Amino acid sequence: MTPLPSPSREEELNAFLKSVELRAFKRTVYAVRQDDAALDIVQDAMIRLSQSYADRPAGEWPMLFQRILSNATLDWFRRQKVRNALFTNIGDLEAAAGGEDGDFDLLEALDVEDTGNEAAETQVSRRQVLAEIEDEIGKLPARQREAFLLRYWEELDVAETAAAMGCSEGSVKTHCSRAVAALSKALPARGITL
Repeated sequence: MTPLPSPSREEELNAFLKSVELRAFKRTVYAVRQDDAALDIVQDAMIRLSQSYADRPAGEWPMLFQRILSNATLDWFRRQKVRNALFTNIGDLEAAAGGEDGDFDLLEALDVEDTGNEAAETQVSRRQVLAEIEDEIGKLPARQREAFLLRYWEELDVAETAAAMGCSEGSVKTHCSRAVAALSKALPARGITL
């Protein structure tokens, strides 16, 4: 068992986890489409980082955490696949196999502050645009969405993204390029120009 970190090290780890918590949750909700499942996955990833890698240099934590989170998400999908296969074979439990889509609020996640200086119409318009962007990101294929969020939401470079996703840098570039191309077509079609 890994020894517990010293109090100052523990505080440093807690600060790191707090800094990535919201973005990790958002990324995971995009992947699994269930708030409760996403929260469980993120918490599991945080626990794994704390238990296994707390003694590593703090500069390594972001990459380690992203990799752990990606693996935890893949594990969740594998478990869902097994569960769904079981439910498919048991006729009276088929209804239980279909879960509800998560109702995730982008504005809550971003903690957008009401400055009071904006007109109500501007605030509503901004919220609608953010919701439409969130919807289009959610429509991207899983690997494109993951690469896009890691590169542009988590601000990882290509090599870090490749390490977190467990693929080559070329694959990351391809996934990001396709995601950006899809969004550049979809958003203007909805009247959104960035």
